[in-house]
Amino acid sequence: METALLVAIVMGRDLLQNNKECASLTKQTPESEHNQDQRIILKTSMIIGWRQDEEQHWVAILSCGHTQHHRHQPPWQSRPWVLDPELRRKKIGQPFDCGWCAQTADSANLHH
Repeated sequence: METALLVAIVMGRDLLQNNKECASLTKQTPESEHNQDQRIILKTSMIIGWRQDEEQHWVAILSCGHTQHHRHQPPWQSRPWVLDPELRRKKIGQPFDCGWCAQTADSANLHH
């Protein structure tokens, strides 16, 4: 028991001594700004089609390449329109805020 504790302490000390911390980015540096190279980022996608998954739930196909389930499962998810083919068709071409795209844009600098 004492040997294991001593080994753990030594390993912890070695890790702390080898820890090379990178400097934090500040708001004033251009590196901290999203989209610093001014790429066009669409914040809103469009619904371009529909398909059903293995469980027969409707999935919107988005112009950004992502997909989004649209379920009608009352009382948690009330979307009766998704069951009507005509109402689904009317959603095609409508703007849709893609959560996956928003998440990617917001976290673009977190891995650096």
